[in-house]
Amino acid sequence: MTTTPSTTVGLLARIEARPEHVREVRELLTGALALAEEEAGTTVWFALNLGPTTFGIFDAFGSDDDRRAHLEGKIAAALMAQAPRLLTQAPDIRPVDVLAAKLPTA
Repeated sequence: MTTTPSTTVGLLARIEARPEHVREVRELLTGALALAEEEAGTTVWFALNLGPTTFGIFDAFGSDDDRRAHLEGKIAAALMAQAPRLLTQAPDIRPVDVLAAKLPTA
């Protein structure tokens, strides 16, 4: 399967919660789904639990402009505003290129 125009670039973020704030980080990420749904340029968005205190986010976009808009949007702002209190370090956010994707059809 090849990429479609709607899934050409993405972001992969790793988030390490302070042990006493795991519940709050989980709630912040699950609550962010509503914000992701508002972003027309965000093709897919996943909040992940990778371990007891480790979380992740993977999202994909149709263009670099869509990715940039997401990075400047409400989810990133909420995460960065809470990061010093909730996280052990700044989130590790890496841009990625989507090589192939299987997406649901409408």
